[in-house]
Amino acid sequence: MDPIPPKPGVPIPQQVAFDRREMSVIMSLYGRMVAAGEWRDYGISCLRELAVFSVFRRTAENPLYRIEKHPKLRNRQGLYAVVGMDGQILKRGSDLKAVLRVLERKLIRAVK
Repeated sequence: MDPIPPKPGVPIPQQVAFDRREMSVIMSLYGRMVAAGEWRDYGISCLRELAVFSVFRRTAENPLYRIEKHPKLRNRQGLYAVVGMDGQILKRGSDLKAVLRVLERKLIRAVK
């Protein structure tokens, strides 16, 4: 895959991060999952090519899920992805709320 060339006059960011709106959507889901007893901790990584929000059942283990933001993929597979513990991409797309619905289904099962 060739990288998408930057637009003229637009500075190249040194790192990718979630904006306030994205964090609000993610933290809303995170709060509901904590209340249901499914998740306990999270970590955020802002890297050069992607931002990652990782959720954990316990602090000292591998993440259950990773919510990733890949700006270079926005015109291809979509800006956001939810990745499972085993590295499998569970959902990918351009709308964060739609992508996170794959995790909300797990919340419905957990509350039953």
